[in-house]
Amino acid sequence: MNIRSLTRGDGVVIGAAVLLFIASFLKFYSADGYNLDANAWDDLGTGLGLYMGGVIGAALIVVNRCLPQPRKIAGLDLGTVGAAFTVLVVWALFWTLVDVPTGGSAAAGLILGFIAALALAGGAIATPLVPALQAALIPAPKPAVAPQPYGAQPPGGYGYPGAQPQPYGGQPQPGQPYGAQPQQAQQPQQAAPAGGDFSPFWFAVPVQRPLFAEDGSPTPIAELAPGTWYLAVEQRGPGLVAQTQDGRRGVLQDTSGIQRG
Repeated sequence: MNIRSLTRGDGVVIGAAVLLFIASFLKFYSADGYNLDANAWDDLGTGLGLYMGGVIGAALIVVNRCLPQPRKIAGLDLGTVGAAFTVLVVWALFWTLVDVPTGGSAAAGLILGFIAALALAGGAIATPLVPALQAALIPAPKPAVAPQPYGAQPPGGYGYPGAQPQPYGGQPQPGQPYGAQPQQAQQPQQAAPAGGDFSPFWFAVPVQRPLFAEDGSPTPIAELAPGTWYLAVEQRGPGLVAQTQDGRRGVLQDTSGIQRG
């Protein structure tokens, strides 16, 4: 499981589920002339069926997001089942809030529970639709760069300023200070061979994207998750050949919006 694949929308779902769980222990109803101290757990149909139903729905959404591949129950996506749980809880709590018994009124547990359930269902439904909620909840750390030995020049390629190495025996130009590097302006540059100018680099995807096999089969071999760094090892037409943390390689066909490390 990869918690770095969680999005901001998942953060809303988690926070709302915690609030819903807390609300289940608060006073559910208040009645005129009576000192009621009953909460949702005094009725298991309310405590387990409504409040914990919303928490279970949130857990299904979060677990499905953390898995490398989406799981299904009876042909339905695990996240879809969780979102359906949250909508059902909102519906039931709404009518419970409206149909308060005569002489009574909704207390903090019912009101706060309805608000939390509404936020929970809203986060579950809006996350696939709102780009702002699809951003990574936990920012990905920058890939570590091995320190260079003392006096060594940094390698060329992505992320390094491209200072051209001096040929052996090159002479400084007239008027240069002693010890300065000879300039290469007058040295003829040799054209790089076609296809040989690609340098591997780290990248992260903005949203989940499939990684297809290099043989061109249409079945994904992995799912790239936002918030995780992957290594691009080769250019393959408009796509990239990427390598996952466990060593699997495949073709990322959709490279739009990727973040280079």
